[in-house]
Amino acid sequence: AIEMMGDKSVARVTMQGIGVPTVPGSDGLVETAAQAAVFAEAVGYPVLIKASAGGGGKGMRVVDDATQIESQFVAARTEAGAAFGNDQVYLEKYLRHPRHIEVQVLADNQGNAVHLCERDCSIQRRHQKLLEEAPSPALNSDLRHRMGEAALAAVRATGYLGAGTVEFLLDDQGDFYFMEMNTRIQVEHPVTEQITGTDLIKEQIRIAAGEPISFLDRIQLQPWGHAIEFRINAEDPDNNFWPSPGTITDLVVPGGPGVRMDTHIYPGYTVSPYYDSLIAKLIVWGATREEAIARGKRALRELKVEGIKTTIPLHLRVLETAAFVAGEVYTDFVSVHLEDVDKENA
Repeated sequence: AIEMMGDKSVARVTMQGIGVPTVPGSDGLVETAAQAAVFAEAVGYPVLIKASAGGGGKGMRVVDDATQIESQFVAARTEAGAAFGNDQVYLEKYLRHPRHIEVQVLADNQGNAVHLCERDCSIQRRHQKLLEEAPSPALNSDLRHRMGEAALAAVRATGYLGAGTVEFLLDDQGDFYFMEMNTRIQVEHPVTEQITGTDLIKEQIRIAAGEPISFLDRIQLQPWGHAIEFRINAEDPDNNFWPSPGTITDLVVPGGPGVRMDTHIYPGYTVSPYYDSLIAKLIVWGATREEAIARGKRALRELKVEGIKTTIPLHLRVLETAAFVAGEVYTDFVSVHLEDVDKENA
């Protein structure tokens, strides 16, 4: 199941076979730029070139018109080959202004499979998530149920075991499309833990040991409160998210009700330029989304990481936008709204 769903082009075909909606895409892998051009002309620009073995935004290119197809095809394959040792790609129709919604699932070898509500991961840069929240402000109970059932259909069709995440794109008409399945625990799993009262790492270990999921007595999990995770990256958000390696000279970790921080850093820790830039995760919980946002602002202002640039100021700017407060978040949120935030705060 991991191999099947880890290959995104195979996963698409699998989902189509069980009736889960997918974004219009190529039939399997695309080998040449000429083939890519034929597909793009058929479905219409823009299109998205995606690494079949990809993740973390690597090997992905948006193509707006025919003049870009060859160069972007080569760039996507080159990046995919360097990042994953596999340069195979496929194409999808690129949806403008979608939400990125993912459903957390757990399955054990006793035949039990559950979903633990959704996460809204729409705020991104370079196709990598910056901020995640749960539940999504865009979903009502009916849509949550339908997306959860689609995620469980993927689990059952593949015989998947353990913790996994089924990712969807949600358009402005309320239609959702399967994007991919991450066959692992994800960076943003703490927001799910906060709104469901579960320990996903503990459940992974139990399942690996042959034990059943521990909370089957409350299988119809409903989100309790609201949680937001801020990825604290060693990057300069005012310089196109340029990496900011170096030595951390001081660290102040926030506390208080509903505040959690997962990190490995400490004063004197050296952030390497050779690895992922994520250095901490700040998670806040509130009884309502408004309370979670307020706690997020307080915690971000308390959090101090000296010696390097981080994304802390960016997160504060996001929380100040009228669009975020209203729950109007899409995958192009950062590029569309951050300039507006600067103007509002001038």
